Amino acid sequence: MEEEEERMQNLRSKATELLLRKEFKDSIKTYTEYISLCHNQISNTHKNLDSNNLSKLKKSLCLALCNRAEAHLNLQEFPQALKDCNEASEIENTHFKTLLCKGKILLSLNQYGLALDCFKQASLDTNEFENSETLNGYLEKCKKLEFLSRTGAFDISDWVLNKFQGKSPELAEYIGPIEIKKSEISGRGLFVTKNVDCGSLLLVTKAVAIERAIVPECIFQDSKEQAQLGMWKSFIEKIVESAKKCNRTRDLICKLSTGENEDDFEVPDIDLFRPEVEDSNFLDEKIDMKKLLNILDVNSLVEELISSKVEGKNSDVHGIGLWLLASLINHSCDPNVRRSHVGDHVMIHASRDIKAGEELTLAYFDVFSSYRSREEKAKNWGFICKCKRCKVENGVCSKQEMMEFEMFVGKGVDMGGVVYRLEEGMRRWMVRGKGKGYLRASFWKVYSEVYESERLIRKWGSKIPIMESVVDSVVDAVGSDERIVKVLMRGLKRKENGGNGILEMEKAMKLGRGLYGKIMKKQTLRTVLFQLAN
Repeated sequence: MEEEEERMQNLRSKATELLLRKEFKDSIKTYTEYISLCHNQISNTHKNLDSNNLSKLKKSLCLALCNRAEAHLNLQEFPQALKDCNEASEIENTHFKTLLCKGKILLSLNQYGLALDCFKQASLDTNEFENSETLNGYLEKCKKLEFLSRTGAFDISDWVLNKFQGKSPELAEYIGPIEIKKSEISGRGLFVTKNVDCGSLLLVTKAVAIERAIVPECIFQDSKEQAQLGMWKSFIEKIVESAKKCNRTRDLICKLSTGENEDDFEVPDIDLFRPEVEDSNFLDEKIDMKKLLNILDVNSLVEELISSKVEGKNSDVHGIGLWLLASLINHSCDPNVRRSHVGDHVMIHASRDIKAGEELTLAYFDVFSSYRSREEKAKNWGFICKCKRCKVENGVCSKQEMMEFEMFVGKGVDMGGVVYRLEEGMRRWMVRGKGKGYLRASFWKVYSEVYESERLIRKWGSKIPIMESVVDSVVDAVGSDERIVKVLMRGLKRKENGGNGILEMEKAMKLGRGLYGKIMKKQTLRTVLFQLAN
């Protein structure tokens, strides 16, 4: 009996030492051996009715389970960690370390309300004064994230004002007024359940996994492709690791499109994507690697170069990630939502007003690309875009004159003349309404060059539409974009105290909300808009 106790003591000491040294896998292995011996001892103690030994063993077992949970937590093995905490709570439901550990696990799982309950219960232990500062930190963090998750009242003003430098803001999971339905575009999609204004926040979610790397633009193509292949390999490994650790993650990934038989996929309830849903709602299945690779090929999102430039990041930094619910948003060349990357989270907000029942759409590539360029990019993605914009431009772009316009871009010709000929062409081709906005967006580079040149405005100003009219039509066609806002703000700056300054500023503020969302203070947004004009 003494040998058994000595062995258990040695195991407990070794496991604790390994935990302190952050050798978590070995610590788990040693604690598992110790916990098994504890269970055996407790079983024997019950037979011998030794209540003193029974009480000691149960306390030791409770602490061992809590420490093993801590090790699992550090390895992001959340289901196993939660299971250990629950077992420890059955032994002592007010155990401070267990409540603290369980709160941290639930916080990592974005279950803010349940985590808050754990931290509140732990705070009732008056004997843990030395840990009160740590506990209060978790309590405040939990309250903040629970509020954000419930209300969507995010504010990233300071970060944006600082040109996206420094530590990114702390965000919570948030699902706004959206639902999953069958889509006429492709398979399933996200739809708004009520009218939403430009800038309204619709979704905030953290990536299952994300991989970033520095891939210099100046390196040879072969080296660049090799670096990107290395990124893709590391990304897949991260996804597989996450899927192995959590039934919920694995099951939700498997609900995403493989790019085949889109109409056969079930339409999952959006509530399944809420963090509070219990693990018992998800299947414990093996990972089908072929299916997983197809899913990642179709649903992974790239942090685009344009976003990187706008958000002040190194343009050589490339990233790829998987955001579960966001990946259900289908493509359109006249999108109504915009995505912003904040740390490992993606925020989706309306880039223009959206009516109830309307499907959310994102541009998978640059909305200011020409029709032929977008057509080629869509083929590379493995689909043919059938959005309204592509249908309109397909009919117009087959004209010989339009092909000539495309050849002029970037050839050093007078861009004012190109804009004039394009506007005249649209008049002859009977292009009306949104159609004008679509074509102007495809040639935005030309329009912006003209409207930002005082020389060209003096020369062509009386023969081409005013800048404000073109901006309105392009925003109506493709939503807000920093390049549109930049032209508008520079025009506003040139006019200074012009007669329509107030109205134009109101228009710029609305475009700014479409650009950054309604999650910024008004004064901050004004400052940021004027920064764009510089």
